[in-house]
Amino acid sequence: MKDAQGRLKLGEAVAIIDIGSNSVRLVAYEGLTRAPTPIFNEKALCALGRGVGTTGLLADEAMDKTLKALKRYRILTDIMNIKDVTVIATAAARDAENGAPFLQECEAITGQPVQLISGKREAELSALGVISGMQDPNGLVGDLGGGSLELIDVLGTGISDGLTLPLGALVLQDIAGTNRKKSHKYVQDMLAQAKILKKLKGRKFYAVGGTWRALARLHMKQRGYPLNVIHNYIIPAQDVTDLLALVERVQSDTLGSIKSVSEARRPLLQYGALVLEEIIKRGRPSDVVISALGVREGLLFERLKPETRKLDPLMTTARELNVLRSRAPEHGEELCDWTDALWASSGLDETSDEKRLRHAACLLSDIGWRAHPDYRGEQAFNIIANAAFTGIDHPGRSFISLAVAYRHMGSGDEDVSPRLRELVSTRFLDRARILGAAFRVAYLVSAAMPGVLPKAKIRCDNGTVLLSLPNGFAGLANERLLNRLRTLARILGRSADFSLS
Repeated sequence: MKDAQGRLKLGEAVAIIDIGSNSVRLVAYEGLTRAPTPIFNEKALCALGRGVGTTGLLADEAMDKTLKALKRYRILTDIMNIKDVTVIATAAARDAENGAPFLQECEAITGQPVQLISGKREAELSALGVISGMQDPNGLVGDLGGGSLELIDVLGTGISDGLTLPLGALVLQDIAGTNRKKSHKYVQDMLAQAKILKKLKGRKFYAVGGTWRALARLHMKQRGYPLNVIHNYIIPAQDVTDLLALVERVQSDTLGSIKSVSEARRPLLQYGALVLEEIIKRGRPSDVVISALGVREGLLFERLKPETRKLDPLMTTARELNVLRSRAPEHGEELCDWTDALWASSGLDETSDEKRLRHAACLLSDIGWRAHPDYRGEQAFNIIANAAFTGIDHPGRSFISLAVAYRHMGSGDEDVSPRLRELVSTRFLDRARILGAAFRVAYLVSAAMPGVLPKAKIRCDNGTVLLSLPNGFAGLANERLLNRLRTLARILGRSADFSLS
């Protein structure tokens, strides 16, 4: 069988089976890399932790569901020929009296030892997951599962000692049922022990876990948000409080956008809302940031070499997509240097983060070339807007999408998503237009082939955008190219000209 051309040569695939308190999940990744891409992802909502808080035991029905899911996952990993399989278990298995014999059954089915993760270890891995997928995180990570809540401080790549509390959504459901006062009192008593929340004021709270992701997706749908990507979705703390009050006040099935949440997850929303509301009240964060990455990604990140951990996940993914989808990957790298010269000579000020976004856009600028010419901009726009990037926030993602769309559609706004433009600042929108116009010049000069841009240099010189064409390329200077150069110059407030040498 031929190798799939849509796959990167990243070594052997890896997989993690996560036996959680609410869901049991298999995620297989393309390889052990700085920005691992899932090639298969499946979960079974087994509610293994239901009843553990009151009976101290794993229920027979939940164990049966879990073992059936594991049998399926064993077959799937064999089908995918994945030898590197890690199996972990969390709160339900570690808290239940019958957890140990149950895990022995799990090991017999999976053919792998099961790592029983302690609460402290779970907090550390959640923090590493956030670090792996966020740019310079600063705040507290909270991982809400079915059986427990883990809290841990994170600053850049540094983490503190973690804290675990019996505050999972299933635990709350078992202890208090529909008695909201009893639930609220239990949450308050538990979080009163969390001295770590005093460190949260004015910082970000990174929310990890399926129930909080479901709440965020509900918020997205209520707003009519233009992106469907949940990772790095940022909600101001006051907005979160208003949403949580709504979720706690009404039956979940009456919410207009509840279809965005799976039926199995809906009963747990009010418990996740209670915990998050109390965290916000006590910690007073500036924002709640949703992380799609947690324990599983933390495990992978921990296995990387130190030099690989330091790589930028956004640039890593952009380079991978450049290799997979562009006509000539080297051209995207040359485009970074080519636009560097334009930016430096034009006097456009730029932060280091803005530069990395520009470079990512350069690497992604040709990923839509296989589409019909009339739809290349739309296709590239949609790929970037919804790609599994990490290390980037939604305004940054929107900037890159817009810059590449303008590369295909021109600098007019009529064909580019008006809702997505709302996510970027006036400054970002202006830079996206400039970059898109520069791309239009570069691709007309180079035909997307490497080796041309280093010779056909561009710069701003005394109020003129000057494109220098060496002797062998003088014949490229036609009216169409001049018109694109003039468009770029007009956006920059300059005139345009060729320089032939």
